[in-house]
Amino acid sequence: MKLSKDNIINLEDYRAKGAKVYTGRDRGKRAREESQINEIEKKYDKVKIIIPDNVYSIIPSFFEELFLEVVLSLGREKFLSKFEFESQGSYKYEKPLNEAIERILRQGTALG
Repeated sequence: MKLSKDNIINLEDYRAKGAKVYTGRDRGKRAREESQINEIEKKYDKVKIIIPDNVYSIIPSFFEELFLEVVLSLGREKFLSKFEFESQGSYKYEKPLNEAIERILRQGTALG
């Protein structure tokens, strides 16, 4: 599967100027809406998420809002196989990502 600019989401585009931390549901929601991640997910077999260099932390609530609908739609395994993550720096995103997925699925079960 070929990646093009159309199915790559660079979180640098949604970083507050000079920020080293991605935080907050509001920022995650804004990134979800502006990136059109839900539409991209439906259109492509693979989606790449680029985590820029110089990131100190990504709070799970940011990931929760960013990935809310795609995780609910795909479930954990399909989400993790469809979405490819690339950290351009040394930031380890796996723990906050997994925490966000757990929260989304827990809330989805409670809501459903």
